[in-house]
Amino acid sequence: MRNLNLHHYTRPHLTMRQPFPFQLNFPPNLSITASPSTIMMKAYRGKLPLSVITVIVCAFAFLALLFTERLTFLSSNPILKSKPCARRAAVVKPSYHKTAEENLQNTEIDDRFEFDPEECDITRGKWVFNSSIKTLYNDSSCPYLDRQYACVKNGRLDFDYHHWEWQPHDCNSPRFDPERTLKKLRGKRLLFAGDSLQRNQWESFVCMVEWTIPPGKKSMKLGNVRSVFKAKEYNATIEFYWAPFLVESNSDIDVLDPKKRILKVDSVAKHSKHWEGADILAFNSYVWWMIGLRLKTLWGSFANGEEGYSELDTPVAYRIGLKTWANWIDSTINPNKTRVFFTTISPVHTRSQDWGKNNGLKCFNETKPVMKKMWGSGLDKTMMGVVADVVKKMKVAVTIVNITQLSEYRVDAHSSIYTETGGRLLTDEEKADPRRHADCIHWCLPGVPDTWNQIFSALL
Repeated sequence: MRNLNLHHYTRPHLTMRQPFPFQLNFPPNLSITASPSTIMMKAYRGKLPLSVITVIVCAFAFLALLFTERLTFLSSNPILKSKPCARRAAVVKPSYHKTAEENLQNTEIDDRFEFDPEECDITRGKWVFNSSIKTLYNDSSCPYLDRQYACVKNGRLDFDYHHWEWQPHDCNSPRFDPERTLKKLRGKRLLFAGDSLQRNQWESFVCMVEWTIPPGKKSMKLGNVRSVFKAKEYNATIEFYWAPFLVESNSDIDVLDPKKRILKVDSVAKHSKHWEGADILAFNSYVWWMIGLRLKTLWGSFANGEEGYSELDTPVAYRIGLKTWANWIDSTINPNKTRVFFTTISPVHTRSQDWGKNNGLKCFNETKPVMKKMWGSGLDKTMMGVVADVVKKMKVAVTIVNITQLSEYRVDAHSSIYTETGGRLLTDEEKADPRRHADCIHWCLPGVPDTWNQIFSALL
């Protein structure tokens, strides 16, 4: 409803030729003996009696007061009052960390906007610096954050990487609302399965929602293979299952030298029994495959060991392995009960020449995203094509969470030297040699995986 400006409101011009819009109450001592036509004639020939003028002025004043009160009522009535259409603050439960309390204003939902992947190309956009952005958690506030990803706790002093916001060209970026996301998971089992980058995303997801849950109504059970976070109030679990190749290998638990790894590309049975019964499955697998141009693969039993494997080109082995995974999905999953997601390649930034830094030390000391489109040597288009081709032929619909291009720009957000390896923090000597020791594969948390989860939550 438009607001009327009373200063510019003009009363209709009232003449004696127009019928009165109200009833005149004449004073009792006023004697009117002339006919109506005589009164009108006299109105043109002379002045109206003072008492009549007084009545008219009072009547106008009464009408103006009545009109003003009506406008005030309309403008104050919550039913009739127009609502802002841009943004409103989401209703969020009381937080249990200082960081969360400071950041309630960030969990905003656009009333007009529901993220539609059919209408919004999330892969095309740019990173925009927004100093007002505050993360939903930090190294200290989230008790479940692995030291490998806790860059600030490990000594990183610059914080600009927290304040870059992904903005698609053709639509709005989806916001992450912790409570809304938990409501989507009520009574459900969400399981992330894959490698350490999938664990990177899982920890981000848990940290983004756990602060809204009161102490005593959440729990975490950590394991080498399977870890389970429970949101008891929602009867929901958010799990991670370690399966770096998705298919079986002799290196799943006891990590071997890449040259000694053998992949059993025809079976996921060892892992898949832990996936059964999930309501939402989120998979990834890429970086562990990229250990060489050829991979040792076998069919059947590991008992044959060195005698039973064949060497295949990496994309060929990847295709066979993904087909094995896809066959399990198609033969086991009921799409009416379970949703399946696959996260695309997380970029590796180990060659600074890819973004024009000929004298750079991988991702070390990078403090800003790359502002021009790039496709670095850490991304293999053939491998991405394998994923697209396999998923396209599946019977069960798989939702692709495409994070590759938007993450490719973020050379500034890796763990770099602010990490641990083999269960220990880097030594000062190792930190002084970033060319060898900087981790340009995994991401600092809070950081880029939070954006992945904004997209993932919207797709839920």
